[in-house]
Amino acid sequence: MAQFFSIHTQTPHLRLIRQAVDIVRKGGVIVYPTDSCYALGCQIGNKEAMDRIRAIRKVDENHHFTLVCRDLAEIATYAKVDNAQYRLLKASTPGNYTFILAATREVPRRLQHPKRHTIGLRIPEHPVTHALLAELDEPLLSSTLILPGDELPLNDAEKIRARLEHQVELVMDSGSCGTEMTTVIDLTNDMPELIRSGKGSLSPFGLTHG
Repeated sequence: MAQFFSIHTQTPHLRLIRQAVDIVRKGGVIVYPTDSCYALGCQIGNKEAMDRIRAIRKVDENHHFTLVCRDLAEIATYAKVDNAQYRLLKASTPGNYTFILAATREVPRRLQHPKRHTIGLRIPEHPVTHALLAELDEPLLSSTLILPGDELPLNDAEKIRARLEHQVELVMDSGSCGTEMTTVIDLTNDMPELIRSGKGSLSPFGLTHG
């Protein structure tokens, strides 16, 4: 049975944050809030937890997981970032974006796209996420909480618990996060490429819808 924490959005209680991080470090899968929607998260190096997220989402090995990071310095540890990419990242983070970048050797091969050797990275703007990352002291391996057969991500923590109480260790209830997913931008080529239009504005990248 999943634990259920009601956690204040703006001033999350440190005791609950530490308990959540302890669950992650012990191999647990958690549901946590972000600035776009709820997400599934686990520790980077835990293959079993990653496979459990794949099973919950029913996605294959080509699915891009996301490393949710604290800041640009942390992104630079896990992704190859040139000057032009850095300027784009600096202008648009923290925010509602996921960026596809070439992975560094710090990223385990199983977390990379099997053919392209890329990784998704993001820096969200949400106090609970920031508190989790600060206490964990490393990125969270994450995937949007959209379940098979659903058109939109789950947004009600009680409903999330009802559907996933036997598949995750913790649900963190921080109220509504919305159902609009991040905008996904591929920065691996000379020009930014829109992969998915979402909550983040396209204007910093000179892109338009369609």
